[in-house]
Amino acid sequence: MSGIHRPTFIGIHARDESTQVLYISSGCRQAMGYTPAQVMAGRARDFIADPYDGDYPQIYESKVDGEETDEDEANAYVMYMNLKNTTGTPVLHRVTTFKCDNCVIVVAVAFPEVPFRGRHELEVQMLDGAMKRLNITRQKESDVERRRAEASQEGRRVPLYYAPSRQIKVAFVLENPSVAEASTEAGRRQNGPLIVFVTGSVGRLVDADTSDLLRFPFLKLVAPEDVVKASTFFDRLGDSPDVLFESFTLLARPPVIEGDVSVPDEQNQRVLVECLGANVQDGVALLLRKLRVVAPPTRDSMGNYVSRTKVHEVDDDGGYLSLSEMISDDPETSGVEDAWMRLR
Repeated sequence: MSGIHRPTFIGIHARDESTQVLYISSGCRQAMGYTPAQVMAGRARDFIADPYDGDYPQIYESKVDGEETDEDEANAYVMYMNLKNTTGTPVLHRVTTFKCDNCVIVVAVAFPEVPFRGRHELEVQMLDGAMKRLNITRQKESDVERRRAEASQEGRRVPLYYAPSRQIKVAFVLENPSVAEASTEAGRRQNGPLIVFVTGSVGRLVDADTSDLLRFPFLKLVAPEDVVKASTFFDRLGDSPDVLFESFTLLARPPVIEGDVSVPDEQNQRVLVECLGANVQDGVALLLRKLRVVAPPTRDSMGNYVSRTKVHEVDDDGGYLSLSEMISDDPETSGVEDAWMRLR
């Protein structure tokens, strides 16, 4: 990573016109000069110094002109915008956002050394799904008209990939994996970083609710056979300024309540998720989306995991493909179209 120290912070705001701030990390003080309490009392759009602040909420709209948009077209976005500090001075930030059902996670990196330049149009890079750029300010109206025109065309090619229902997405904020109060000599908690924020949709992903999971070690949600994989993912996040993704399995019924009767591992189904993540100095932001439910892997006579079985037959929310399943170095031989057709 670059040797330049840049102020960073994580925030969460409502996914509607209000953009009410729901969570903010302490890094906002160094990046913009505000206390967390000051930011929590406001709306995300009010801190945008550029003239398109009214366009910002439209990125996450589920409807345009009363018509449903594709909720799974993109889950992560990157944009550059000027944010106001406490004196009203614009400061350039690279803003990465993750879209969840009812909220938006914001990971912001400040560039205070960059001279101010007015940004009159909101340009957004999609990191997921469509993998494309869009200019919200100029293209919103033309996109609506294009969709209407395409819908009326005879013989229009329909999408190859049909998912059976809206995808379950859960937003997490974790403490930074390297914490000052860590209890191990290596400077890390034995069960990984603690959860400091999680959206209510987590109850649709695993058998737990928000009250169970606050200050709960994230890695205890992960299936034992994938703990090393998830830990390695956190290490990669700590070494990269970019948004990274990884797929791993969670326990459908994690041991969240001390003293509760635990489910035997061989009976505890797994939930395969794709995780988009970004790391800053004071935390980690994750967006987990459910791909499908799988049965627990089998073990050999020594207790080692030896295989993973096929998709669980009663999974009503399955049928999604991860980015790693879709993307290949050789698109001509990736087989993704065949995979999509089988899920149609």
